Amino acid sequence: MDRSISFFSLGALVGALSATFVFSYLAADRVEGDDAAKVLKLAHGLDTGHPVHLGMERMQERVADLSGGRLKIDIYPSGVLGSEVQCIEQLQSGELAMTKTSTAAMETFIPALGVFGVPYLFDNEGHYWNVINGEIGSDLLAIGKESGLFGLCFYDAGSRNFYSTDKPIRSPADLKGMKIRVQNSRMAIAMVEALGGSPTPIAWGELYSALAQGVVDGAENNPPSFESNRHYEECRYFTPDAHTRVPDLLMISTPVWESLSAQEREWLQEAADESSSYQRELWTEKTKESIAKVIAAGVEIVDCDPSAFQEACASIADTLVGTPVEPWFKKIKSAN
Repeated sequence: MDRSISFFSLGALVGALSATFVFSYLAADRVEGDDAAKVLKLAHGLDTGHPVHLGMERMQERVADLSGGRLKIDIYPSGVLGSEVQCIEQLQSGELAMTKTSTAAMETFIPALGVFGVPYLFDNEGHYWNVINGEIGSDLLAIGKESGLFGLCFYDAGSRNFYSTDKPIRSPADLKGMKIRVQNSRMAIAMVEALGGSPTPIAWGELYSALAQGVVDGAENNPPSFESNRHYEECRYFTPDAHTRVPDLLMISTPVWESLSAQEREWLQEAADESSSYQRELWTEKTKESIAKVIAAGVEIVDCDPSAFQEACASIADTLVGTPVEPWFKKIKSAN
């Protein structure tokens, strides 16, 4: 009996090790003709001019420099290897080593990351960066490790704000009866309802025509997205209420991460951290440029009192009780 158990255990161990080897091999190749070079495949859905892509290009350069060419990253942009969710699934299946994803898309895989969707979670931008760059941020990057998804760094995606076609949004009262496009997110829907609006989930690619045809009266996003997707052509009012700050994540497959040597992990983490700082600078500059462009096009930046919006959404905290989001919400709210 003992011998049977031993043989069974040995077989299971060999099977697990084999699966891990195959998993990491698919996502991390060796450069042909150079046994010393390991290549990690990174895919995402952004265009090559986006600040996040440029940040990842900086990481690509730094990894090559730090490792002397022994560790490399191949980047596949613009969704050529699949959508955001498909890329996350490919990390779990071993077809891909790394991807960039919004924390919103990660909610399905790691429910606790839904904390970033809670409206008015952060008191201000300083509070946000203290959390992101501190112990809470580090813990949130690692929270999905056992699910096969390990975070290397955050990328700045700015704040999300309301914009509208026919009238300015200065207070929650102005949202009453307005149809506002939101992501297909429980928290986003709850936020607009709490503010008195009518949340309307619409695919991002269909939003411009929905605004033009009056299907919705407004939407919400960050300034670069408002500008680059030309929504300012239909929406003449932009309200900087900063209701959410939802960062992007650079994720690596946990088995791939664990297949790297300690030195390779050090190179990769250092390069990722540098790319995060660089991308934040690019994002700040892009935000300024986008705001200047839409103002020049005739958009009014609306004065508003964020506290009135915060009060209207305060009851949403009650819906978090008993969920994976609740402890993280409390930690962030108490952080200074």
